[in-house]
Amino acid sequence: MLFNSTCEAFNNSVSFFYNKTGKPISPNWRTHDFIVVGLGLPICVFIILANILVIVAVIINRQFHYPIYYLLGNMAAADLFAGISYLNLVFHTGPWTISLSIKEWFIRGALINMSLTASVVNLLAVAVERHQTIFTMQLHSTMTKRRVVMLIVTIWLVAVFMGLVPIMGWNCVCDLSTCCTVAPLYSRSFLVFWAILNLMAFFIMVAVYTHIFIYVRRRRRSMSLHTDQPSNNQTVISLMKTMSMILGAFVICWTPGLVILLLDGLSCGECQVLKYEKYCLVLAECNSLVNPIIYSFRDEDMRTTYKRILCFPWRRMRQHEGTSGIRFEPVAPSEKNSNNSTSLEPVSPQSLLSL
Repeated sequence: MLFNSTCEAFNNSVSFFYNKTGKPISPNWRTHDFIVVGLGLPICVFIILANILVIVAVIINRQFHYPIYYLLGNMAAADLFAGISYLNLVFHTGPWTISLSIKEWFIRGALINMSLTASVVNLLAVAVERHQTIFTMQLHSTMTKRRVVMLIVTIWLVAVFMGLVPIMGWNCVCDLSTCCTVAPLYSRSFLVFWAILNLMAFFIMVAVYTHIFIYVRRRRRSMSLHTDQPSNNQTVISLMKTMSMILGAFVICWTPGLVILLLDGLSCGECQVLKYEKYCLVLAECNSLVNPIIYSFRDEDMRTTYKRILCFPWRRMRQHEGTSGIRFEPVAPSEKNSNNSTSLEPVSPQSLLSL
């Protein structure tokens, strides 16, 4: 049994819980409903398209069949699922919420929790992988495919667990005094737990990338003292830019929403959480669009693969030439030698981090 369906409150409608917690719900469309749907739809479309592009690139290019790219593809899959889940939320928000049953409401929330948790945990996994790669000075980590698969499975198990926890009983359906305002069927204690857990992931990411920055900066200083070549300050600048993009995107997209959930879970009556919660949710979802930009578009091979994918329809059109019907052109060779995947030649720290 997913949750206790024997209590009296279980037979109530979703509107009952919204009215009980003071969250407005109306059968009529309001201005902020149009704004949320208007902003949510294009964002979802961009998220879905961008992450499909990443997944296809990882699949078709053999140069990407290594741990970091497997994690990158898994992160894109999580962000793709986030886009689909949020698209489902967009079409079940506002006046549409009234028609939902309690089970449908929990399923809607579970999809969002699973997708966003998977995206955050993937970000953390990529940070840990980059940390290992930088400190071993290798092009690709020594993690075996078996460990990568186990890591990916663990990521999704954590995501599924976080999504199902409210359905399995950590809710306020049978204890109305613990209901929160942002998500009227969720318990305030669960919101505090979920917000703190994600904030911990954020602080771990900060610690990991800070450690990388300190290590690389010390290494560059040591190398400059023992060589005749001048210190390359561009390394530190590139490193700072990459770190700023990764951490800045996470802070901007996630912190407002996590703070809103935390304040609501702590019963802050003067914080006006309802005034900002929908916009914070849209902003948090934008992180699933920013992720492929940060982790993919900074890779030259990935950009080249994108161009090949996007130009494929026009390339096919050019192949249809002459009276014979079809002329097949040779496929353009890869920009890099495929043998470089097994090479352990020294690689600059900034190029490792900018993958």
